[in-house]
Amino acid sequence: MSSSLKNRIKKIQRHLGVRADGIIGPVTLSKIEQAIGLPQDDYNLRVSLQGLKALVKFEVTSKANYERNLTKAVWPGGKSGATVGIGYDLGYASKRKIENDWKGLVSDHTLGRLLQAAGKTGARAKKEVSRMKRSSMKVPYLAAMRVFVKSTLPKYARLTRKAYPGVEELPPDAQTMLLSLIYNRGSSMANKSSRREMRAIRALVKNQDLDGIADQFIAMKRLWKNKGLSGILKRRDKEASLIRKARHRYKDSDIVLL
Repeated sequence: MSSSLKNRIKKIQRHLGVRADGIIGPVTLSKIEQAIGLPQDDYNLRVSLQGLKALVKFEVTSKANYERNLTKAVWPGGKSGATVGIGYDLGYASKRKIENDWKGLVSDHTLGRLLQAAGKTGARAKKEVSRMKRSSMKVPYLAAMRVFVKSTLPKYARLTRKAYPGVEELPPDAQTMLLSLIYNRGSSMANKSSRREMRAIRALVKNQDLDGIADQFIAMKRLWKNKGLSGILKRRDKEASLIRKARHRYKDSDIVLL
């Protein structure tokens, strides 16, 4: 990107009241959409930028780790497809969706590799990932972030609102951490012991009981204790902490609509 173009973007960002970093990220895009009058009544959640950063960190650890290990493709195993970006499973996406999501954000060569992995799962995906790793394909971090926020998370925002009626009335940090939970565990409310806390959260959301919701996040840690899964335990702790401290007052520039 030329310095003149970056300066123009910064000027627009200052006018919109967002951080002037010269990068058209999710917050800037949301503000541009609002400014030009695109419909804003079809969103499901008001996600805090602080919560969104935490969610991305849960998934990729850091930008440095992403750029070191995740710019190509991975195969999580089982019936998964080749996965790129931030949890984008190519095995369960059509070629049309992949093109709509990624065209213009990655090189034509990389897009071609993504399209070749469309619909392939299991052993076929594993072979495809081997070929992708030997190629020169690369999914940049900013492209991964943009697709995660604009394509992947809206789906889970809808699932979160369906799973937890009234979630949209909670403070943005709380909305974001419930989104994080659904993204991580799915939206099933099956009558099983493993989903006990997930079900209990529903009534607490209706009552806007933030401490009660946070307590259930901590309680479900029983599922992963003593199993060598420190990452998921820390995730639940961080989610619970953000929910307890959640507040309604946020500048519009710190909110992303999903």
